Amino acid sequence: MHEKKSDQDSIQLRRVQLIRSVLPIVLFIIVAFYETWEHVVLRGVFKFDFHLTSEILFFGVFGPTAVFIAMKYVVSLLEKQINATRSLGDLNRNLESIVAERTEALEERNSELAAANLELQKLDELKSDFVSLVSHELRAPLTTLNGGLELALQDRKEMSEESRRILEVIAAESERLTEFVQTILDVSRLQAGKMNINLGPVAVSPLLERSIEVAFAGKSREVICCSDHASLPPVWADEVYLEQVLSNLLNNADKYSPPDKPITIDTQRSNGSIEIQVIDHGSGIPEEKQHVIFERFQRLESGNRVSAQGWGLGLYFSKALAEAQNCGLEVKSPVHPEEEYPGTAFILKIPLMMDVPEDG
Repeated sequence: MHEKKSDQDSIQLRRVQLIRSVLPIVLFIIVAFYETWEHVVLRGVFKFDFHLTSEILFFGVFGPTAVFIAMKYVVSLLEKQINATRSLGDLNRNLESIVAERTEALEERNSELAAANLELQKLDELKSDFVSLVSHELRAPLTTLNGGLELALQDRKEMSEESRRILEVIAAESERLTEFVQTILDVSRLQAGKMNINLGPVAVSPLLERSIEVAFAGKSREVICCSDHASLPPVWADEVYLEQVLSNLLNNADKYSPPDKPITIDTQRSNGSIEIQVIDHGSGIPEEKQHVIFERFQRLESGNRVSAQGWGLGLYFSKALAEAQNCGLEVKSPVHPEEEYPGTAFILKIPLMMDVPEDG
């Protein structure tokens, strides 16, 4: 198409060049004939006088010369336009070639990325299957070990103090390892989409009371409830997994708070949801690190607090499990004016049953 347009422009240019050359000659002939006819034939004077010469010179020479100069300028403009059109055509052809090459390269790169992504997905699946298999195989011997330790500790009064202390340490570490293995299994199941989430109406008050009782059984920790949660309407969630999220948040608050500081629980209704805040009196979470607290294997250390045991999976799993139930989990710190113990609040937002769509 560009070549056809260039040929048409060349033809038009040749026509204008022909007109530029012929038109001044035609104008000179017309002027010479007219002036000769007017001064010689009509007047009957067969000689060239000053008026005839000056008019032929002015109208027959100067005028066509001006026309020739103007036409030459027009021709130069047309030549520039044609050259610009040809350059633009060449540029377009080059751009089309470059775009075609880049598009082909991009398609190849996309194919490579798709293949690499598929390979990574396979590797991730293999990793998840391996972790799940190892964790599953560990559960059986850990269960046996925990049972044996529990049985052995029933006769702790007959043991020496050192033997009893060693068995209690082993039992505590075995229980901690069992919880870790179970957490890994739960995370793997959730990531693989194999965790059955059964949403339904859940009463908030008995759920909170049961979670608090389980989390702080046998502990002297003071728990403060700032609001009357008995009158709260039911929420829409999975009761079993919602209780697990709450238990994780309560255990986390207990782990990172000094023994003599209370755990505060506040509930309120806000924008179609129930907000449950679990507030501790720990050393808080710096604002610049709050965006990573829900990532895997993230554990924040602080110089003014004893490092709590853990693997950094509790909050990650809690947030993932909450989102699987259409709930939200946020963090806020500080919450107290004390400089040494500013505290942290984890806010669990659960949708109300009345605000859930009928097909939800």
